[in-house]
Amino acid sequence: MNDTMFKPLGNEHRRELLLDLLETNPQTVAAQIPAGGETAQADADQELQIAMYHSHLPKLEDQGFVRWDKDTGEVAKGPQFEEIRPLLECVTELTKR
Repeated sequence: MNDTMFKPLGNEHRRELLLDLLETNPQTVAAQIPAGGETAQADADQELQIAMYHSHLPKLEDQGFVRWDKDTGEVAKGPQFEEIRPLLECVTELTKR
C-alpha cells in the first residue's frame, strides 16, 4: 500500500463519496450535496459542488477509483476501487466504534 491509497481518504468529501460507494453503487453526485436552505449554506453547497466537479471527482477518476459520467452526475466504482476497498472498510469499522 502506498500514499496513492491514502490521499483520497485525506479529503472529507472524497472519503465520504468512496465510503458511500461501498454501500450503494452507483451514486449520483447531486445526491451527495445537501440541499441548502439559508443563503450561507446554499453558497457552501455550491462551493462543494464546484469542488466536486472540478477537483475531487477528476482526481478520483484519474486514479481509477471511480467512473464518473459528467452528463448525468453518476459516479460508480472504478477499475481500481478494489485496491482501496480494504482501507475504506477499515475506516468504516473505526467510525462505528
